[in-house]
Amino acid sequence: MWKLLKNRIEQGYRTQDFPPVQPLPKQYRGRPKLYPERCLPNCDQCISKCPTEALKTAPLELDLAKCVFCGACEEACPQHAIEFTSDYSMAARRIEDLRVIDDTPQRVDALRKERRRLFGRSLKLREVSAGSCNGCDLEIQALGNIVFDWSRFGIQIVASPRHSDGLIVTGPVSRNMELALRKTYEAVPDPRLVIAVGACALSGGVFAGSPAVCGGVAPMIPVDLYIPGCPPHPLTILDGILRLLNRLK
Repeated sequence: MWKLLKNRIEQGYRTQDFPPVQPLPKQYRGRPKLYPERCLPNCDQCISKCPTEALKTAPLELDLAKCVFCGACEEACPQHAIEFTSDYSMAARRIEDLRVIDDTPQRVDALRKERRRLFGRSLKLREVSAGSCNGCDLEIQALGNIVFDWSRFGIQIVASPRHSDGLIVTGPVSRNMELALRKTYEAVPDPRLVIAVGACALSGGVFAGSPAVCGGVAPMIPVDLYIPGCPPHPLTILDGILRLLNRLK
């Protein structure tokens, strides 16, 4: 027992401040900035490298709903017109707002006051893995550890949709999970929230166009918050939810 207490004292306080004080590692790819004025005429080198057709030119535009943050476009661009930053704040209320056209950041619009009153201090979520690779699920799981600890903000994962305020969904929604997702959504008491996490849940990701998937959550059930990434960093998920609840400025 004394050894455990001694180790605990030596370890100190491990929970990360939020917003974080320390910058994220250099290798982290966050919200991209686009500089269309740098593009060369008839240049499509970045488009040819994109595995999910997230890019288009004339004008230059990057759809974060499809982007898997592989960085291939940034590496391929000879004019450095695409630059991934360390900005982890990327979530949006509308999927159209995930289209990046310049270097202007996009922020989440908060819920209306009456809904914030219900969810603002305590938010219970039922997670649904609707055919994901488990990458996004591991990042959500990390939010419950001692480092990120989203329970300090009143956010928790619960076992039953009947005990939840909403769903947090990952994966491209496989055909085998389509009915299960609908039934789980219907089991959540109204009013309810739906949070789609990761490129697959937003657009189908690398599986888009496959007959085995539905192509994201939105065609199945209404979505209140879109969180891009492949997978998104835990800070991106936490930032999006807190902004949705008007807990961040």
